[in-house]
Amino acid sequence: MCCNCLRGRQMMSWRLSSFLIIIILLQLSTSLKAFYLPGIAPVSYCEKKKETESCRSDIPVMVNRLDSSESVIPYEYSAFDFCQSNITTSPVENLGQVLFGERIRPSPYNIVFLQNKTCEKVCTKTYDPKKNPKDRTKLSMLKRGIVKNYQNHWIIDNMPVTWCYPVEGNKKYCSTGFPIGCYVDNDGARRKACVLKETYRGKGAYFVFNHVEIRITYNDGSNQDTPNGKESAGARLLSAKVEVYSIDHKNGKLDCNIKNAKPWSFTDEKTSTLSVTYTYSVFFKNDNDKMWASRWDYILDSMPHSNIQWFSIINSVVIVLFLSGMVAMVLLRTLHKDIARYNQLDSLEDAQEEFGWKLVHGDVFRPPKRGMLLSVLVGSGSQTFIMTLVTLLFACLGFLSPANRGGLMTCATVLYVCLGCCAGYISARIYKAIGGEKWKTNVLMTAFFIPAICFGIFFLLNLVMWARRSSAAVPFGTLVALIALWFGVSTPLTFIGAFFGFRKKTIENPVRTNQIPRQIPEQPFFTKPLPCILMGGILPFGCIFIQMFFIMNSIWSHQVYYMFGFLFLVFSILIVTCAETTILLCYFHLCSEDYHWWWRSFLTSGSTAIYLFIYSIHFFISNLSITGGASTFLFFGYTILITLLFFLLAGTVGFLSCYMFVRKIYSVVKVD
Repeated sequence: MCCNCLRGRQMMSWRLSSFLIIIILLQLSTSLKAFYLPGIAPVSYCEKKKETESCRSDIPVMVNRLDSSESVIPYEYSAFDFCQSNITTSPVENLGQVLFGERIRPSPYNIVFLQNKTCEKVCTKTYDPKKNPKDRTKLSMLKRGIVKNYQNHWIIDNMPVTWCYPVEGNKKYCSTGFPIGCYVDNDGARRKACVLKETYRGKGAYFVFNHVEIRITYNDGSNQDTPNGKESAGARLLSAKVEVYSIDHKNGKLDCNIKNAKPWSFTDEKTSTLSVTYTYSVFFKNDNDKMWASRWDYILDSMPHSNIQWFSIINSVVIVLFLSGMVAMVLLRTLHKDIARYNQLDSLEDAQEEFGWKLVHGDVFRPPKRGMLLSVLVGSGSQTFIMTLVTLLFACLGFLSPANRGGLMTCATVLYVCLGCCAGYISARIYKAIGGEKWKTNVLMTAFFIPAICFGIFFLLNLVMWARRSSAAVPFGTLVALIALWFGVSTPLTFIGAFFGFRKKTIENPVRTNQIPRQIPEQPFFTKPLPCILMGGILPFGCIFIQMFFIMNSIWSHQVYYMFGFLFLVFSILIVTCAETTILLCYFHLCSEDYHWWWRSFLTSGSTAIYLFIYSIHFFISNLSITGGASTFLFFGYTILITLLFFLLAGTVGFLSCYMFVRKIYSVVKVD
């Protein structure tokens, strides 16, 4: 009875303690102030002459680079001779923005909160192509931008200014860019945005969208919560949408009558003086039904194929999980029977000859040819794998949202540099385990081999960007900074990782290696190296090809990618599939007395990169309209770089999983 009373008192005391802790945590949670992720903190706006320290009236309009789905080469806003701002200072871009070619500059468009403007003049540009070669070059550049359908990218309150236009099914698609103009070819066929309005006609005519109508939606803050619980200090912007028009302001007289205005255009034959006036209108609209936190939803909801993406990804995940479960069950069940049979034969001292994968126990850990290169590739692949994993985790947590421009590339670059220690450590451990003695060469190759290849490809592509005077051309100072990160941070970390890797005790193999190599019997065609390696990449690619469509669409068609949760799930399934497929094929090879598994395990899962490259070619032909030798060269150059990193990542996963599998099965079997 006393024991029961004591236990009851202890339980009661524990419950009271838990209850008090919960009350304290709830009390603390009410007193804590909310915080916002970097780059996406809200800005409050109020009317002119009502500004405070936390509330501003001016709404800056920033302009970014111009890009096109028909060209890989982006250009700065000033490259097309648009109106420029008198403000010379620009926001400081982070490393990711510079590498992606983003160049954010102030614009001459002046917007004040709740001040509507109609037909406000920005500037007038005059060209005399007949007498002035510079004007001829400017018009030629403008004409090229119209033909290639280059898109403006404006930013208001860290939100993209969107251009919404009708698509199939009576729906509207809101693009984060809007065209600089449209043209009609020599046969009279209207191209690009010219189909949206009947007045854009005339053979060989180029129409410049010199008038923009900006409509800004805001929440006045009356129903928005603030961190301190007080009433909101101002309004918050929800969206900025633009309509573009071509208007001929004759003789400098501003006429923004959209319905009746004649469009402004020029042709190849026209060589007289041209004058184009740029104007804009601004209108504000209150909408308290929407909140600032969900202001990106209208862009994401309007993206094409979004419903298909949900269904396709879930379908792919279910199929891959089912196949992975089958592979794991078959493998574990077969292995369990094999191990039980081998151990039973040993215990009965059966004189029967050994068979199956146990037969090659004296050769399975024989060091492979070119072990130095294999260890270097595995080290660099582990560096890429950890970088990708951590970057996706940060993206899932919201730190790398579309509002945080350049954050994704900055995070990946910094992580890759700092993870040089992992590359050095794993490369040293693998190289020491296979009996390597040239440790200095191993360290140097780990630090320079793969990074030198990646930097060489990147530098070659950057030379093309420099030659085309593109905004994506990385400045010389940034290149020096990248080299400094490589030699000053990554290389020393690789040396430190290798130092600790070589100091560790050598990984001991569970079985001894015979002095004389065993002869491998003749193998059937489907178990030979090349067919098996190519077969091994099919299943891992099958779980990512749907996601690759949306990733490539985001990169090359300049669409917003935001489904990082699904991407992380697909990445996890890719890792599991690579590991299981490699282990299964490795087991079959060992059963057929083929013990050359070192390189084969790396190449089996690494062959997924071959299918990725083939799919990139298919995507280039069927989904993109990129023209020009330079753009094609850049597309395949960046694709090769991505494919190389993916090859290292997938190959490392396959090798390490197979290495652990082989060590495990030979450690549990009794070997004389």
